[in-house]
Amino acid sequence: MTLIEKVENKIFKQFIGESTGHDWHHIKRVWNMSKYIQKKEGGNLEIIELSALLHDISDHKFNGGHLDKGGEVAFNLLMELGAEQIVANEVRYIVNNVSYKGANTVAEMNSLEGKIVQDADRLDAIGAIGIARTFAFGGARNQPIYDPSLNVNMHNSFEEYAAARTCTINHFYEKLLLLKNRLNTPTAKQIGEERHLIMEQFLEQFHKEWEFNVKDMKDGK
Repeated sequence: MTLIEKVENKIFKQFIGESTGHDWHHIKRVWNMSKYIQKKEGGNLEIIELSALLHDISDHKFNGGHLDKGGEVAFNLLMELGAEQIVANEVRYIVNNVSYKGANTVAEMNSLEGKIVQDADRLDAIGAIGIARTFAFGGARNQPIYDPSLNVNMHNSFEEYAAARTCTINHFYEKLLLLKNRLNTPTAKQIGEERHLIMEQFLEQFHKEWEFNVKDMKDGK
């Protein structure tokens, strides 16, 4: 069994049935998209595949807010499975830097391999599947679908972003609509255009229906 197959088996068992949109199927889509982008853009395929499989292994959203814990967990698992240390270190760096950290923050990602995995992860956060995942996550966090009293917040730090109270619709403006312009590779940027448009169309229709109901109530109908 190859190292990638061993990691796949571990991750499948850990994430199958997860209900926030960060399940095994999300990881598999990121894995497949990473391989697709790599064919177009190059990069070390082994590091890309391992990083894609492990990118959510201990995500800050689920481990109490520890941003760098995922990289350590990924590194230790790879070493236990017999990976070369240089490979495990590359994966650790990518896992620790793949996540979005706020609208007004600068994301560090210095390797082509990391940029490819980050692109694949961000592409899965937008478009039709991204919309579905966003509402799954919001429901799991007990967030309202929409609350007009909650202002959109362009967070200035990871800590502010992680701690902020929001609603699911605001999350589109605080993160998802910003991702198209933060994709790294030409291949991802091309795919991202259509997925971004799908989100814009959804939000236009959502607000149209929301305002219709508000007007309807004001008119006493």
